[in-house]
Amino acid sequence: MTDSFDTGGSERQFAALAGSLDPNLFRVALGCITKRGGFLNEQREVTEFPLGGNLYGARSMQARLRLARHLRQACFSVAHAFDFYTNLMLIPAARLARVPVVIGSQRQLGDLLTPSKSRAQLATLRWCDRIVCNSWAAADRLIQQGIGETRIVVIRNGLPLANFASTVPALPRPSSLLRVGMIARMNTESKNHRIFLCAAARLQNTFPEIEFILAGDGPLRPEFERLANDLGIFARTRFLGDRQDIPAILASIDVSVLPSASESLSNAIIESMAAGVPVVATRVGGNSELIDESRGILVSRGDDQSLSSAIERLLHDARMRTALGRNAKRFAETNFALSEMRRQYEALYTELLINKTRQSRKAYARPRE
Repeated sequence: MTDSFDTGGSERQFAALAGSLDPNLFRVALGCITKRGGFLNEQREVTEFPLGGNLYGARSMQARLRLARHLRQACFSVAHAFDFYTNLMLIPAARLARVPVVIGSQRQLGDLLTPSKSRAQLATLRWCDRIVCNSWAAADRLIQQGIGETRIVVIRNGLPLANFASTVPALPRPSSLLRVGMIARMNTESKNHRIFLCAAARLQNTFPEIEFILAGDGPLRPEFERLANDLGIFARTRFLGDRQDIPAILASIDVSVLPSASESLSNAIIESMAAGVPVVATRVGGNSELIDESRGILVSRGDDQSLSSAIERLLHDARMRTALGRNAKRFAETNFALSEMRRQYEALYTELLINKTRQSRKAYARPRE
């Protein structure tokens, strides 16, 4: 179960996993809180359980009861919540329905949650058989908050083979034009589009032929467009909106940038690496699990001057860009294949089901007093 099918990293991973699980092993049914988003059309039937705008209101409680009835009537064996709101929705409903295996997820660091949301999620995650994190940074944070280490599993994100293949650029260009891109939804300040645009303004005088690409959309886009205009770079900046052809966008740029304030395991970084595009990112969360000095450049959070200096260094050195991109692509091919992510999830589901079956047999065989 996922929150929605918007074009974000977690939603992209949910859609990829749901479509890749072996049908000979598992019959997969999908649920969501809000039935919307660019990945919805790729899915088969999806059942919606709307919260009603309030996690603790009467409508959300009714939705949990309806979900519990749905789970019980269909005799589900595994219930897997994929993100924050579905943790709070699916996990208690699955326990109420006595689903044998209940799995939660932590796909962000959790540092952007309010204290009340953080407490609510921690309390809910304690009801899970396992909690899947997509980075060690996210796992370590849960352990520090009191979740037992043995109940946490790290399964990294995965990409389909198409992300590693050579792709025709979506944006043709003359050979003299350099491009710097950022791939992120524009629905939160934590992605730091403002820092990117400020760094871009520093670069425009150094590189007379440069263009800045922003792929992603959201309610903050008008503010970022105004900022680009105020900084004098609007004519050099292309706001592409939501795109489904990310590999083709990446094939059109020279440097990929992610100046986020918080990341667990960034899809934008992994996709850039798979495309062989060097990355400049902030030293936060799981970014250091992806990038070292042989695969990209990490800079301090919130520092547009350091960010622009790192980008400038790469733009001046084509050989460095090629070497970092080649190493990054090799690393991504080894560590982030969708087939490996699918294998790990299938192994997790199977192991937990076997363990539950053994526990049930032991309880049934125990002599009564």
